[in-house]
Amino acid sequence: MAQQSAGHLIVESLKAHGVERVFSVPGESFLDVLDGLYDSGVQNVVCRQEGGVTYMAEAHGKLTGRPGVAMVTRGPGASNAFVGIHLAWQDSTPLVLFVGLVPVAHREREAFQEFDPHQWFGSQAKRVLVLDDPDRASEYVAEAFFAASSGRPGPVVVGLPEDVITRQTDAPVVQPVPVTEGAVGREDLADLRAALESAQRPAILVGGPRWTPEAARQVTEFAERHGIPVVSDWRAADRVPGTSPVNAGETGYGRSRETVETLENADVLLVVGGTLSDIPTDGFTVRQDPAAVNWIVNIDSSLRQHSGAVTRQILASPVAFGRALAELELGEHPDWSAWLETPVAARRRRFEIPATAGNNAEGTADMELVMKALIPHLPEDAAVVYGSGNHTAWANTYVPTGAFPSQLSVRNGTMGYSVPGAVSVSLEQPERFVFAIAGDGEFLMNSQELATARQFGAHPLIIVVDNGQFGTIRAHQENHYPGRVSGTQLQNPDFATVARGYGAFGARLERNEDIEGVIADAVRAVTEDRVPAVVHVLADPAKLLPGM
Repeated sequence: MAQQSAGHLIVESLKAHGVERVFSVPGESFLDVLDGLYDSGVQNVVCRQEGGVTYMAEAHGKLTGRPGVAMVTRGPGASNAFVGIHLAWQDSTPLVLFVGLVPVAHREREAFQEFDPHQWFGSQAKRVLVLDDPDRASEYVAEAFFAASSGRPGPVVVGLPEDVITRQTDAPVVQPVPVTEGAVGREDLADLRAALESAQRPAILVGGPRWTPEAARQVTEFAERHGIPVVSDWRAADRVPGTSPVNAGETGYGRSRETVETLENADVLLVVGGTLSDIPTDGFTVRQDPAAVNWIVNIDSSLRQHSGAVTRQILASPVAFGRALAELELGEHPDWSAWLETPVAARRRRFEIPATAGNNAEGTADMELVMKALIPHLPEDAAVVYGSGNHTAWANTYVPTGAFPSQLSVRNGTMGYSVPGAVSVSLEQPERFVFAIAGDGEFLMNSQELATARQFGAHPLIIVVDNGQFGTIRAHQENHYPGRVSGTQLQNPDFATVARGYGAFGARLERNEDIEGVIADAVRAVTEDRVPAVVHVLADPAKLLPGM
């Protein structure tokens, strides 16, 4: 093999793993990798802050099922990137973070920007690898991608000492390690069939990682063939389309009573892809009966995050299980139609914009009317992206999800995801309509990534809900300390002007009469002019949630 630097070998190894795009903020600690990217054909999306780097890489992992690749420098760069590592850990998203490190001879001497990646990331990453041998550079890439993708996916951190990556090596490129999808045995399938056929109130809970469009379609079709209600885990509403006649709603914050009762009262619950973690179980209180019949289909043998009984675990990903369900037909069983109709009807009612829409304070625009104007513009395959906060309820309540993957959000409650997440999706699928909704506080955490969007051609539509406060925390505050508002109020800039400064479309809404025209102009900007669009909605601070 010809001699090349370890840094260049890393880039060649990324190409062997099918990587077409990485996200980075440059640093002197990994210059040789940057040089390897120069004429590699791999796009280097240069972000404005390392939190944006790992958010974009995480969104890429959610969207494609393949590890998103992030590159940052040591010390401050690594600390800024940590937020996306925590997200990928809790959301089970495949992500590989390369971090430049101090030279080997400078270790443990408190050198400039030195830190210990094992101590920093050890509790929030599946693996932490530090490259000390240039001959193993490609091996480490293969190991990182395998660890990030296999079992329950998650983040892997690879440390790159700046002197090691410049050393020459003739080591070959190590090819990708195949990742198993698990398997569903005949006995598993026969016993599951018998359990469902004898059930009076069966239900399916879908969520977690390792889904594909085909797997989502197969699980949905099985449920629809037999009339079994499907409950979605929090932020997993796109496993079953919003229009499906078996969609019984989403768990998590803002859930309906009927959805929770379906989960609690099912006499046979089939959990596909996820677990009964704290969110669907409302803080480990729902579905905790030790006698509950829970069939868990999960590729993670440790069932991390799970609570409650496990009747049987099938060690398979949604991909393998979906293939098995495609061949599974149930025989005679009780009539489940009444059991199905109650949560499905309740969910449909939640999508109806109330007649009280427009009852908002003067000088503001009603978010219910904004959503009413936007929804007709959304194509069936639109991707919806949002972070955390009460503002997410506007999209979560009124925007029906299409085929998987169409909802990209966060389960770990992190803010600042909406803009970089939307940019990442738009870069990967430039012909797709990408819509993001952000709160005023959340938008200001990563709005600078609009510059990244303009530089690299992303064009999402971003609606900013400006109610002048950290609304979720304000609501908690009012519940626990009524009348004592503290630390939750915001004074905001004109976000439309900010957007125009980045070269994006920017418009401000403070009257209901202007909503339809502004939304139509913003949609034209992203679909025809192909530039990012920001609609700054001055929202009534008293209407924190739909229906209020």
